[in-house]
Amino acid sequence: MTTRILPAVADPDAARAVITLLSQLPDAEPAAPVADSTHLVDTLARLAAESLDELPEVVVVHERIGPVPALELIREVALRFPAVGVVLITADASPVLFSAAMDSGARGLVTLPLGYEELASRVQAAAQWSVGVRRHLGSGADVLTGPGGTVVTVSGAKGGVGTTVTAVQLALASRASGRNVALVDMDLQGGDIASYLDVQFRRSVADLAAVDDISPRVLQDAVYTHETGIALLLAPGEGERGEDVPDRAARKIVGALRSRYDVVVVDCGTHLTGAGAVAVEMADAALLVTTPDVVAVRAAKRTVRMWDRLQIRKAEESTVLVNRYTRSTEIQPALIQKITGTRMAGVVVPANFKELQGVVDAGRMHELDARSSVKQALWSLAGELGLVGTPGVASQRASIGPGSGKQLALTRGDDRGSLGLRRRGKGR
Repeated sequence: MTTRILPAVADPDAARAVITLLSQLPDAEPAAPVADSTHLVDTLARLAAESLDELPEVVVVHERIGPVPALELIREVALRFPAVGVVLITADASPVLFSAAMDSGARGLVTLPLGYEELASRVQAAAQWSVGVRRHLGSGADVLTGPGGTVVTVSGAKGGVGTTVTAVQLALASRASGRNVALVDMDLQGGDIASYLDVQFRRSVADLAAVDDISPRVLQDAVYTHETGIALLLAPGEGERGEDVPDRAARKIVGALRSRYDVVVVDCGTHLTGAGAVAVEMADAALLVTTPDVVAVRAAKRTVRMWDRLQIRKAEESTVLVNRYTRSTEIQPALIQKITGTRMAGVVVPANFKELQGVVDAGRMHELDARSSVKQALWSLAGELGLVGTPGVASQRASIGPGSGKQLALTRGDDRGSLGLRRRGKGR
């Protein structure tokens, strides 16, 4: 049997050494190496979308891969592509690292400098395990594989620009189209989703932070199923508990949700935390909400630049949504696009708070009148982002550029990671 191997190695010299040894393994078919974590996950997602059989049996991850640290990358691959065996290449052969790698989902560990016998043994064992899993999946087991659901984050340039309203309406629009939707409040100190939807629930994101293996049962206990059918994962009622959700836990939580829901909408609030940064980094689409005024647009520019400095997300990979727009607004979307260097959403949200005031005060945002111009604009945005319609199409549409979605009346004319967590900036 031919063993297909996909190496993930950032350093060109290390990549050549790995490929040379892998090519010598019997019945091995190494693919061209990928140079970063994003490329690896995207490649696996593309192959899985075609067929489970298209996935390589083994993925070899070098300890200096980036920007996502190696152990976090292994955890994500193991969660999203359980039929792929992952082998870690590292200079650290300590029992602590070995245990951490196994906990993350690795099937083997090879120490540097590379040796033929050790590499052959670990790759062969991972390949045999992968074949066994695929045989099990082929028998009809209900196990999720492939690219998983679409993750969209909604962040605010500053407070009061409409971040939570946008996140809630995007989730409602997606759910109304028949998709399985999770709405996450990652604004850990000041999240308002529970208030907007009139929910009281004792569980929160913080309760999942200490869980090593988020099984479907554990996740079910932590989420609240709203009357609309949306699964809510709320922010902790005590703001100080937000510190209990570190970067690693946030990555694990978002990954678990992605594997079990068609669409995951994450409200990241306006202040950048480690958890929010992880969500933005993992997202298929990152939405930044602003209003067309000087203060908010400057804040949007600062946020975009900060994301870029911290290697969270590039400006051109982010989308800005203009809220409270009027035709007489002096700062037009085209100018905002020029200032921020981002894409612009194909719709703008009109300034019509009177439509919202009643449902906001009553905590019944899900009962907003269908004739509301605000609701129509935000549901149109959901269509533009690929959150409505047939599941599985979202990942192809999440990168839609400005002006390409269905529009309504009001429209606008190299540091690498390591085995551990990357250091992020603290909240502003």
